Amino acid sequence: MAAHGSRAQLDKKPQDVASMFDGVAKRYDITNTVLSFGQDRGWRRATRAALDLRPGETVLDLAAGTGVSTAELGRSGAWCVAADFSKGMLTAGLSRKLPMVAGDAMALPFADDAFDAATISFGLRNVADHEAGLREIRRVVRPGGRLVVCEFSTPVFPAFRTLYMEYLMKALPAVARAVSSNPDAYVYLAESIRAWPDQAELARRLEKAGWSDVTWRNLTGGIVTLHRAVNS
Repeated sequence: MAAHGSRAQLDKKPQDVASMFDGVAKRYDITNTVLSFGQDRGWRRATRAALDLRPGETVLDLAAGTGVSTAELGRSGAWCVAADFSKGMLTAGLSRKLPMVAGDAMALPFADDAFDAATISFGLRNVADHEAGLREIRRVVRPGGRLVVCEFSTPVFPAFRTLYMEYLMKALPAVARAVSSNPDAYVYLAESIRAWPDQAELARRLEKAGWSDVTWRNLTGGIVTLHRAVNS
């Protein structure tokens, strides 16, 4: 378990990021709900809808954390596997009784073409080489299979964007101090969101990694964006 106050840097060394998430696991879900003003639930529902899952399909939920997103995906009738490189996060979600696997997004412990679909929610940003991660996800998704990336992005309205960035760098860490088991980790969260590419650039990187038919949909004014793609 990470010591209180540990946080990763923007070089995103996998061991440091995993240790940081171990340190926030205990109160991770409630902290996210508070920081997002309860909108995290709607983002999970939108991710499930974008995947267009069918009963009996196999789905990889990567960077699943405690499995709260996996449980939402399971409402579709699909068979869902939660994967995360933080064992602390997976342990915190054991009560959900979901299939859980510890694994790094850049070296997934699954066979080629193992899944009909995959999703990664608020986790691609934490992968040391996210383009390598996108290629690895493509390896384990069958041809014609779908990917949905749910990630923080760039608000589309300039005035709102300015207000949001102020919240990220000032209010978010302050709120995290009140509710999180490791508030310093949320300083990294804010920094990593600011450094993340915008909607069009992430779409370009998806295509570069071999995904096709890339589209995106903004949620909450572009605070979060769903990118959907197909394994060509």
